[in-house]
Amino acid sequence: MTFVQLIDCRTTRFEELDRLMDQWVEQTRGRRTATHAVVGRDRGDTSHLVEIVEFPSYEEAMRNSKLPETDRIFREMTALCEGTPTFTDLDVVRDARLNADAAGRFFEVVTASYDLSPLADLVEEDYHDHDPKNEEDVVGLKALTRELDGWRAGFDFRFRVEDRVAQGDRVCTRWSWEGIHKGDFLDIPATGKRATMTGMTVLRFSPSGKIAEGWWEYDRLGLLGQLGVLEPPEL
Repeated sequence: MTFVQLIDCRTTRFEELDRLMDQWVEQTRGRRTATHAVVGRDRGDTSHLVEIVEFPSYEEAMRNSKLPETDRIFREMTALCEGTPTFTDLDVVRDARLNADAAGRFFEVVTASYDLSPLADLVEEDYHDHDPKNEEDVVGLKALTRELDGWRAGFDFRFRVEDRVAQGDRVCTRWSWEGIHKGDFLDIPATGKRATMTGMTVLRFSPSGKIAEGWWEYDRLGLLGQLGVLEPPEL
């Protein structure tokens, strides 16, 4: 179970405290068990700081606290603060990564056999799509829907998510794709052939939580080769 520790302190010497944290990160490289750390400053009281540190589990957090560097840094941190920092230990019982969940829903809708109208709840009207295989970028939700309808008319397909990484307003999905060529695609009549490919998609989310921009990388050339429309290279 993921474990989170809140460290609450007061200090007017944030720059020194920040450098101290950088030292700890450098000195514990390869041995620390913390996976994510965020420091927040109280807007109503700039001397009030809260650090949120994430660990894979409580046991890993205890391993981290036993590092000699952790003990030394804590003593130096206390010297910079007004009073002893307080700790709150939390077992994570809900972890909603909203943008990542929305990215997953996007691929589910694209794959579904029914219409694409649910995309209106996921994608901005002025969405901007970047696909180096297209001569021009696709701009707008309606244009994106037409682009996707072209793929859905040409193939019965599905995506399988291999990896997903979310950071800030972007979600990167590494996927594999499998489809049966059932209809015209890029002026290629249906062949009935099964094809596969892999790719990656980065989606940028707007402040409203909808997808505003997307970048696609995949092997369309390899896909066309599997459909038999490309001559194999001479050896």
